[in-house]
Amino acid sequence: MTTTAQPSPAPAPSRPIALITGVGRSIGIGAGIARRLAASGWDVAFTYWTPYDRRMVWGAEPGAAASIAQELAEAGARAAAIEADLTDPDAPARVFDEAEQRLGGPVTALVLSHAESVDSGLLDTTVAAFDRHFAVNSRASWLLIREYGLRFRSAPGTATGRIVALTSDHTVGNLPYGASKGALDRITLAAAHELAHLGVTANVVNPGPVDTGWMSDDLREALVRGTPLGRLGTPRDTAHLVDFLCSPEGQWINGQLLKSNGGAAA
Repeated sequence: MTTTAQPSPAPAPSRPIALITGVGRSIGIGAGIARRLAASGWDVAFTYWTPYDRRMVWGAEPGAAASIAQELAEAGARAAAIEADLTDPDAPARVFDEAEQRLGGPVTALVLSHAESVDSGLLDTTVAAFDRHFAVNSRASWLLIREYGLRFRSAPGTATGRIVALTSDHTVGNLPYGASKGALDRITLAAAHELAHLGVTANVVNPGPVDTGWMSDDLREALVRGTPLGRLGTPRDTAHLVDFLCSPEGQWINGQLLKSNGGAAA
């Protein structure tokens, strides 16, 4: 199911269009990426799913999508906020349809920042939770990348298309999240080869420890101690790397899993 926030019909774009998934909260990594790309000259369509935030420890942020869209507009970007349940296999095609319709052109950069993330281990993960993690983190990511590949066109001999997926190296006590993110890595790295003929690069970014409201005090302190730079990452740290990968200067980086984590210990 997809629903819209703040419809905004637009003329043909003069700026490239980025589609960013998982932009549900103003302090999240997805929102940081959206702000950075808007400042760099991109128009931005983004997805969010309020029911997910509502059942997580941080809770839903009322009006976040509209507020983020307004921020992007103030930065000079046209923005389209699209509510999408990515457990629905039909959602990716509808998201692309709406992004193209509302922003008036094709998507040039696809940034996968969405996630299902509920802590559980080998012995206490339920089948339903396992399936939901793979539906959102792996299957939806594949379907979004596939939809992008079916639609993207570039001039011959150019590499203007971009796919960037955010991953994680969580494993212990985080079975369904870590396993489904591992599958996401493989899907994205396959795209670097299978979509090369379209002029598309595809990379995976591991942002490391970024506290967007989910860390306990004890975990936060432990992670800071294990990071040589003595701090946690921020959404802006991740956004700067994604911005570079989406730029013309970033086109030679392809098929990589990049850690942007301040040297945090594994």
